[in-house]
Amino acid sequence: MRVGLEPDFRTVWANDNCAKKAAVYAANFGASDFFLGNIEDVRGADLPEAQLGWASFPCQDLSLAGNMQGMKAGTRSGLFWDWIRVLDELADAGKRPPILVAENVVGFLVAEEGAHFKAAYEALRKRGYRAGAVVVDARHFLPQSRPRAFLIAAAEEIDLQGFVQHGPSEPFHTSGVVRAAAVVRDREWVWWALPLPRDRAPRFEELCERDAPCDSPARIEALRALLSPLNRDKLEAALNSARFLVGTGYKRTRPVDGKRQQRLELRFDGIAGCLRTPEGGSSRQTVVIVERGKARTRLMTVRECARLMGAPEAFNLPGSYNDGYRAMGDAVAVPVTRWLSRHILLPLATRRRKRRAA
Repeated sequence: MRVGLEPDFRTVWANDNCAKKAAVYAANFGASDFFLGNIEDVRGADLPEAQLGWASFPCQDLSLAGNMQGMKAGTRSGLFWDWIRVLDELADAGKRPPILVAENVVGFLVAEEGAHFKAAYEALRKRGYRAGAVVVDARHFLPQSRPRAFLIAAAEEIDLQGFVQHGPSEPFHTSGVVRAAAVVRDREWVWWALPLPRDRAPRFEELCERDAPCDSPARIEALRALLSPLNRDKLEAALNSARFLVGTGYKRTRPVDGKRQQRLELRFDGIAGCLRTPEGGSSRQTVVIVERGKARTRLMTVRECARLMGAPEAFNLPGSYNDGYRAMGDAVAVPVTRWLSRHILLPLATRRRKRRAA
C-alpha cells in the first residue's frame, strides 16, 4: 500500500501487530514511523496529522473462506471500530484526516445482506464525510484475480465536482456495490468516477521465474492424481497447445461420489488465483509449467508472489518462505492503490489544500 501511495503521499505513520510484517516494512522503509502493536493500544492524540487515513482491517469474518461472523465487537473484522475510535480521537485533537479509505474483501459489502457495511458507512457519515464504494480487481493491472472493496470517504467541505458520476457503471461498481448502495439508501451516496486502465495486464508466464527448482517426478504424478476429469482435460489441452504456458492451481476439497476428496483445480488463462496467507497446504498456489509437451510443477515462489502484487524487484522480503508469502497474501496490490491515488485520492487532497489556502 505504501509503495502504491508513495508517488503522491508520504507515509507518516503505519501499524500492524505482526512482527514478521514489521520486519518486511523495516527492511524496505525503516522502522521509525512504524508502530508494532494492537490497534486497541493506539491513541489518536499520539498520531501525526495526515491528509489521508487508510485502514486495511482484518478480513477473516467477512470472507467466504472465514467464519462470516461479520464486524461484531470481539471479532477480528470488528477492529474496524477501533479505527473509528482513533479517528474520533484525531478529530478531538484537531487532526481529522479529510480523506479516508477502508479496504477489505468484497464480502465487506454484502455480509449479512449489507448490514455491516451499512453500519460502517453510517459511522463515517455521522463524522462529517461523504462516502461511496468501488471494487477494483488487480487483474486490470496484474495477472492475479484479486477483487477488493474500497470504501472511500471525503470530508463534506471538499468539493466533489468532477469526481462523481450519476450512477453505477462496470467494472468498478459491481453488483455488490450496487446492493450496498441500495441497503444504505442515502441520497448523498457517492458514485466515485474511475477511468478504465488502458494498458494490457501481463500474463503470468511473463512474470514467472523460469529457473526455480521444480518437483520430483513422483510429486508431479501425485499432483496429477488429484485432478478431476475436467482439470485433466485442461492440462491435456495445455500440453497439446505447442505453446509455453504457465498455469496455477489450488487444492480444494470437493464432494466426489458422496465423499469429500482433495482436488487440484487448474487454470491456464494467464491469470493466477488470488494470493492467500500460507496457513495450510491448500493455501499455497501450485505452478504448472508446460513446455515442449511436458508439465513440471512447483510451489509459487515468494518473488512471483511479490510480482503478482506489483512490488518492485528490489522489494525486500526477509525471513522464511512462509513469511514472504504471508506478507504478500495480506497486501494491497500496488497498481490498484496507485490507480485510486492518481484518480481520486491525490486530486481530492490537492483540491482541499487549494481551498484552505484560498
